[in-house]
Amino acid sequence: MDKAKLITLFEVTGSVSAMVYALLIASNTGNEILGFSLLLLSACLFGAWGLLDRRWTFLALQFFYAASAIIGLVRWA
Repeated sequence: MDKAKLITLFEVTGSVSAMVYALLIASNTGNEILGFSLLLLSACLFGAWGLLDRRWTFLALQFFYAASAIIGLVRWA
């Protein structure tokens, strides 16, 4: 798979998982573990995109989101 297709895959999958994360957390339906897991997945996918596309500031932001996801997982586990 070429770089452009990987970037598109990471971008779309990361965006969808981030949207589902936001809806799960906002709905307050007891799905926090799934939500924070999706946030972590999204941060990893966006981080891979940032790395492939050499978007260093965007990659650095994903470390913050990943840390937030880990804190959420620890807190709600």
